[in-house]
Amino acid sequence: MFRVAGVLALAVGLAAGCSLDGGDPGRRDGAPEPARTGTPSDGPGPAVDLPVGSSPHTLTVDGRERSYRLYRPASAPLTAPVPLVVMLHGAAGTGTQAEQAYHWPEQADRNGFVVAFPDGLNRAWAVGPECCGAPARDGVDDVAFIRELVAAIGDRLPVDPARTYVTGISNGGLLAYRLVCDTSIFAAVGAVATTLTGACPSPPPVSVLHIHGRQDQTMPYGGGPGRRDNAGTGRLPVRIDGPPTPELAARWRAVDRCGEPTVRTDGPVVRTAATCADGRAVELITITDAGHQWPGGRPNPPRAEQLLNLDPPSTALDATETIWRFFSAHPKPAGG
Repeated sequence: MFRVAGVLALAVGLAAGCSLDGGDPGRRDGAPEPARTGTPSDGPGPAVDLPVGSSPHTLTVDGRERSYRLYRPASAPLTAPVPLVVMLHGAAGTGTQAEQAYHWPEQADRNGFVVAFPDGLNRAWAVGPECCGAPARDGVDDVAFIRELVAAIGDRLPVDPARTYVTGISNGGLLAYRLVCDTSIFAAVGAVATTLTGACPSPPPVSVLHIHGRQDQTMPYGGGPGRRDNAGTGRLPVRIDGPPTPELAARWRAVDRCGEPTVRTDGPVVRTAATCADGRAVELITITDAGHQWPGGRPNPPRAEQLLNLDPPSTALDATETIWRFFSAHPKPAGG
């Protein structure tokens, strides 16, 4: 059903309203855990041994050591299963940068869920042979990494499989879509300033929230190659040739067996929302005057914004709060 090609250049992720400093998030850090082999534990239920706050961890998948940060808020009650959100940074970003830039720890504090911030190798994610950068060139299996990441966290914390979600910006959004095409781990996906790449002929039903600026020139709202496209060739392959964003939303409505969407406009924000079978939903939020960015994210340093031609984050919407509200309203249905 879905056959599109698209990618992202390594400088793109910074256009999402992130900072360039990549320093410590300034929260309580635990010591790194021993590397995981990539095989889920067969032992009893998880023993909670993670510190409250932000802590660094490593995981070995396909012979590569992978890293991530995990944020456990004090407000998350671990006497019962808790929601997990996996936040995928954009190209040129990191897990630490995403933790700082998009306000997920603050949202987790308010609502009592756990957030994982994995790191792409060489600051990028592989979603196919033409996307993106060194991980794509080297054949890295990032779908396997995220699958093992979710399992590893479930070994350490009581994660609710019915309330496990993935969100991502730009190159991270490409991987988020790839994950819901190729796995059934996630109840819902929150995709920001991105598209779908590669074949996705029969994805499992999943709730979808897509947020996109109409002025985005990196992942064009109208589809087709973006401004950083190199046709998927060279040392760092980059190809961006996705479908028009409204068409992508319509395709997910078909997958989820949705009713006719309703449209609501509030200034520059246009919401096209549909209710679907089994309590799922598909919603497209368009921001008419926004570019390639994470709405409501941390502003870019002015000099970096100028030198790297980054779009400022829109203030018309708080993407993090909006995505969390969507996630919390759409767990996996029973038996789904």
